[in-house]
Amino acid sequence: MADTLLEVNIEEAGYDGNHSTIEQVEFAVKSGQLTGLIGPNGAGKSTTIKAIMGLLTEVKGTISFTKAGNHYAYIPEQPVYYETLTLWEHLSLASAVYGVDETVLEREGNALLERFRMTEVKHHLPDGFSKGMRQKMMLMIGFLIRPDIYIVDEPFVGLDPRATRDFLALLEEERRRGAGVLMCTHVLDTAERICDDFVLLSNGRIVVSGELGDIRRAASLPEGTLFDCFNALT
Repeated sequence: MADTLLEVNIEEAGYDGNHSTIEQVEFAVKSGQLTGLIGPNGAGKSTTIKAIMGLLTEVKGTISFTKAGNHYAYIPEQPVYYETLTLWEHLSLASAVYGVDETVLEREGNALLERFRMTEVKHHLPDGFSKGMRQKMMLMIGFLIRPDIYIVDEPFVGLDPRATRDFLALLEEERRRGAGVLMCTHVLDTAERICDDFVLLSNGRIVVSGELGDIRRAASLPEGTLFDCFNALT
């Protein structure tokens, strides 16, 4: 049985003390498994992620990284970068922060550059990159530090099909290593194909969670796609 890496038990959370954005949000992320966090706009997905990352002051409940030394990589929907640092300098900075050995940086960093076809812009500033290239940079930083848990927000936005394939292949390699993944996405056909289980949020609460069969039973759609079930339940 897979080890639990993250336990989320949020009674309520929000951006001020007078109004809760999410309530009764409970789920776990396990080793080697990919959990899809899905829901319509305004459902509370971003608030949930911020609560997990400790970015909200108004959180009632517990969020537990249950493995000793547990650390995560957050890959945001909107790339965040330093305008004065090159792509390689971003990788070097991340490796320094997370204690990645210099030889590992050289080996793994260059392998990631080659895999995402970014070697030619290794020493370029990200201001000149397309959104897809910046997203690739975020993915490379995440994969470089090899965390216990990946928290990924809308990873497919801006990625071309080839980069999407590379991302999913690397994610599968990391899952085989034992990493857990919490992925927030609107791309439901891909989520149905790659996720082990789902947490469906609507209006700040969990509508249903579990494997696809659980989602189908909740939606009364025994053969329904995740998209069909999503529409029926939200």
